[in-house]
Amino acid sequence: MKQQIINRIQQLGGNTERVKGHSLKDDILSITFNTVLYQRPIDTPWQKAEEAEPIIGIGSFIDANKELFEQNKQAFYDKIIDHYYRITQEGHGQAFWSPQLFTPFREGTDDFTEWNDWFQEDDVDLNEIVKLTNVSEPDFIALLHSYGFPDSYYICLSDPEPENPTLFGTDHEVFFSEVTNEGSLEDFLNACLTKEELIELIRKRLE
Repeated sequence: MKQQIINRIQQLGGNTERVKGHSLKDDILSITFNTVLYQRPIDTPWQKAEEAEPIIGIGSFIDANKELFEQNKQAFYDKIIDHYYRITQEGHGQAFWSPQLFTPFREGTDDFTEWNDWFQEDDVDLNEIVKLTNVSEPDFIALLHSYGFPDSYYICLSDPEPENPTLFGTDHEVFFSEVTNEGSLEDFLNACLTKEELIELIRKRLE
């Protein structure tokens, strides 16, 4: 992978010590996170990015801790980080880095046994993937899952740009019957907030 991606993963709290650069598969599977990822707000037809909560529900958390903000700003910001940048099932719109191989087309694998019949259904639509890779039966890595839509992100091991693979999104309700091209891994990671970037956003609004 590109060094810029490795650097960004480190900034976001990922551990890249085992990355060797031998293959996309080995590199991705070797990276771990003991925290979660949040994508920064973007402009929408109904709300400007600078007016949106950077994390869902953080406004209420800030309101509940106003006294601490007045007494000790650093402790206040530390409390925000401790609350939101942790592995929890409580939904804040976070994404979880949880890479694992997904091989529904590779005979002899558990994924083939469980999923191949599904991938033969007419409802499955891999056009976005085939358009990029020219491979109709790829091996995947399930890279991220989230509380948003789409709730699952995949990369293909046959991606023509293994240094910066494309993310494909799908959702458990339309599993691979709706697949979206979510852009490059580098762009996705650059759109995520580091702890420092989150605090800077909050500081600008509060101070």
